Amino acid sequence: MFSTPTRSLIGAGTRLRVPLCARSLSSPSDANAPAPQPKTASQPKTESQPKTETQSKPATQPKTAPPVATAPPVPQHPVEQPPKEWLQRLNTFEDIRMPRSVQAIYLRPLRRKAEYGLPVCDLQLRSYSVQNVEFFADFALRAAYYLNLPVSGPVPLPRLVERWTVPRSNFVHKKSQENFERITLRRLIQIKDGNPQAVEAWLAFLRKHAFYGVGMKANVYEHDSLDAGKSMDQSIPEIQKTLEPHLAQFGQRQDNKSEQSIFDVLDSDRFAERRNV
Repeated sequence: MFSTPTRSLIGAGTRLRVPLCARSLSSPSDANAPAPQPKTASQPKTESQPKTETQSKPATQPKTAPPVATAPPVPQHPVEQPPKEWLQRLNTFEDIRMPRSVQAIYLRPLRRKAEYGLPVCDLQLRSYSVQNVEFFADFALRAAYYLNLPVSGPVPLPRLVERWTVPRSNFVHKKSQENFERITLRRLIQIKDGNPQAVEAWLAFLRKHAFYGVGMKANVYEHDSLDAGKSMDQSIPEIQKTLEPHLAQFGQRQDNKSEQSIFDVLDSDRFAERRNV
């Protein structure tokens, strides 16, 4: 059944023959030969149990109503709440114990009421930027409150608009021109029933802490009683005494120092002769 063919191997200088085990294939004449069955592990036989048929009833489902066509849900947008007032915002910082001076920054500047309403000073602020002029106007109002000055404003004044047209080039390119515009914003702050010394201190404080890009122009008014003419007449002798040393050297050079005044020179004999001529 088994044949022993050989296969030659080429070794180092020798030729060896090694037997190989091979199985011959079945010939066409052995077609009826039974095919070998594979061996399986033996299992113990168990008694067959009778089969019982159980009829399972289908579970009853509750009846549901037929679906009704409904409109698609409308998307709801979040409702925007109005901004809170500064007082409500400050209440959230009660635990922090913020100083009153810091809280005042978030509130409107305090004002004092005028008793008579007499204008004492008009301060005009000018700037090219809205933020700068509004910031400095708020600063001026707060400074006036702490100096006991009744203040009104800031009142927006008409804007000053300036325009220029400049040619970009010369000669044949003169028609190519460029336009420029400058807008000046103005605010008016008025002091009423204020002490003149307090007004001067207020203006000096604003000049010391001037803000960049903001110009100032102040008109100060002085009020006097109805008897101003009499008081001026009474002050004439004092004014003459203060001006006499300055008028004595009037018309003379600074390097020409002489003890005689101009009145003594005019009353001298030299000028008396010329008068008669």
